[in-house]
Amino acid sequence: MDMNQPIGTTPLDRADGLVGRPIDRIDGRLKVTGRAPYAYEVRDLKNPAYGFVVEATIAKGTIRRLDIDAAKRAPGVILVMTHETVPEQGEKKEQVFPQLQGTDIRFNGQPIAFVVAETFEQARAAAALVKADYAVEKPQASLREAKPTAFEPKAMQTPPDSKLGDFDGAFAAAPVKLDVEYTTPVQIHAQMEPHATLANWETGPDGERVTLYTANQMLNRGQVSLAQVLKLKPENVRLISHYIGGGFGSKLQPQPEATLAALASKSLKRPVKVALTRQQEFHVATHRSDTIQRIRLGADPSGRLTAIAHESWSAATPGDGFYETSANVTRALYAAENRVTRHRLANLNKPVASAMRAPGEAVGQLAFECAMDELAEQLKLDPVELRIRNEPEQDPEKKVPFSTRQLVACMREGAQRFGWDKRGAVGASRDGQWLVGMGMAAAARLNPLMPSQASVRLNPDGTLTVRMAMTDIGTGTYTILAQIAGEMMGLPVERIRVEIGDTAYPKAAGSGGSFGAGSAGSALYVACDNLRQALLTQAGMNPEGATFADGRVVSGDRSQALTDLAGAQGVEAKGEIKPGAMKEKFSQHSFGAHFAEVGVDADTGEIRLRRMLGVFTGGRILNQKTARSQALGGMIFGIGAALMEAAEVDTRYGHFVNHDLAEYHVPAHADVPAIDAVFLPELDDKANPLKSKGLGEVSICGAGAALANAVYNATGVRIREYPLTLDKVLDGWDSPAQRRT
Repeated sequence: MDMNQPIGTTPLDRADGLVGRPIDRIDGRLKVTGRAPYAYEVRDLKNPAYGFVVEATIAKGTIRRLDIDAAKRAPGVILVMTHETVPEQGEKKEQVFPQLQGTDIRFNGQPIAFVVAETFEQARAAAALVKADYAVEKPQASLREAKPTAFEPKAMQTPPDSKLGDFDGAFAAAPVKLDVEYTTPVQIHAQMEPHATLANWETGPDGERVTLYTANQMLNRGQVSLAQVLKLKPENVRLISHYIGGGFGSKLQPQPEATLAALASKSLKRPVKVALTRQQEFHVATHRSDTIQRIRLGADPSGRLTAIAHESWSAATPGDGFYETSANVTRALYAAENRVTRHRLANLNKPVASAMRAPGEAVGQLAFECAMDELAEQLKLDPVELRIRNEPEQDPEKKVPFSTRQLVACMREGAQRFGWDKRGAVGASRDGQWLVGMGMAAAARLNPLMPSQASVRLNPDGTLTVRMAMTDIGTGTYTILAQIAGEMMGLPVERIRVEIGDTAYPKAAGSGGSFGAGSAGSALYVACDNLRQALLTQAGMNPEGATFADGRVVSGDRSQALTDLAGAQGVEAKGEIKPGAMKEKFSQHSFGAHFAEVGVDADTGEIRLRRMLGVFTGGRILNQKTARSQALGGMIFGIGAALMEAAEVDTRYGHFVNHDLAEYHVPAHADVPAIDAVFLPELDDKANPLKSKGLGEVSICGAGAALANAVYNATGVRIREYPLTLDKVLDGWDSPAQRRT
């Protein structure tokens, strides 16, 4: 099915159906009992060797000599792979790089050797014996210093720049102006499961092939990229990832450990297993780049925007090209006739930057939604009202209608539920020692639909097997697919077997970009619809008005059990979804609004979140429980981004100083008190056959900005450098007396 027209009435539209119910995760018992095998725990391959990555300790230079003699003599060591012994590789594909190529060092933590031994402990111990002699060059590790050298990057999914009208003229003429700069730091994904791979390279009659049990979010994409680097046909690269312990974007592409494990297995003709340590996660795997963002807003005295400019600078490892699309969401958020967005990229000697949850929108709205709050303060206008006055009638830049847009409804509902009308003037509210403030921010995230396929099989015993190369990163994919299939075929969830996470199955978009559920679920919907039609034809029943329920199909006065129709061989059908004309005819986003209340200690400047509310629209909610869990998780992501998350860079060495979870702080239970997320009713018949929208990332967008705006309301201190730490609050107070007034 190509999504070329709105979807009419479907079997999923039943009010009392399976889809939408808050049922428990069908994989939950396996996980809480420890019986769900993650990549490093797979036992399918016997007698694996263990690999350990040796990292560069400089950020720029060349290897003059690599001494591996002691490592080769160490107990249990069977291979020390370096640039001199690594098998031949192909070209980089997307962000999958060939490994151990030459002597040039581009970033601190770059793999320079791979030690393989009989046990993990032996491999780790031997890796410490590898000694490198470098010709060291001074690295460039500061985005601020490199900003003058930044360049216009190549387009990714969208052009890096956009322009509409005459921004310069409109901004110069605007009665009210705002020109501010915000910065966001390097952020680390910090998922619980480290990157891990068990690789097995085989040579058979049909040539060489490799199987990787690996932690990866988008298997078919990784399959193609790895195939190019490993110089194999894509069909000879098999990725299996049944369970993933979080990714947040760090596992969108195979990381160096997967390539190294495959190459070592090729050399040894034996399975090789590797997992990154927590410390290695910070340098060998990817991170979110820091950004510098300049925002200029021009408005008339009533608060209507006449000019918008959003410019963003981010960093990439030399030879890569990924940039943080911070200004993209600004293109669709508010109305203004004159607009400019620009993205610029600087090459730095830092580890590879890549997508992190809600790439672009997350950090872009940290800045832009605070700038809107600043403009509201300048206009002496309520921040909610300012946003309502700038609600666009259509997409401001694409000039097409929105498929659905309930941003104003989200803000009004959130304001009513949160008690926004009780928000005081800046610095006016107090609770004992604590200065109390409220803040809000809008949320928006693009809603893509990606090509995906699925197969379904009605088995002789009346169960249904679902297969696709989709993944579950802890978001509930297994469960919602079972709900969709069960609803379509009239079967309880217990009769659905969901088999995902293997490139041997039909191709799927994978988990990422808030397109996973909509894309994979739509492919499954089409497959089930095709199966329904096949069964009705086989039964000789009229499809008009036919229903599938309780393991039977009913049409008119005829009824037949699905087990009878399955027969001894079963019946199979396939389905495929592709984006079509709806993608071009309508602007598609998920929307929301965040409201936060904070307390700031009047002496120390310590910030504490007191309560928080998110109100969202995401089309049809496929499972109320897993959806709310994702929304709360995104809001907590925003809390971390606002108050604590930052990888501190020692610019002398291009090294992240706080490279573990003890010193890279993420929110703990005590940081997250009363927090709630609600969804407004919505169906989007132009998004996909499910009428759903992405929810995985919209809840992080704007969340941190709501906290930052609340801190300003409490203290009168506007912090434009994230995260908002107490020293920045103290620096914003002129004197102790000011904080006590």
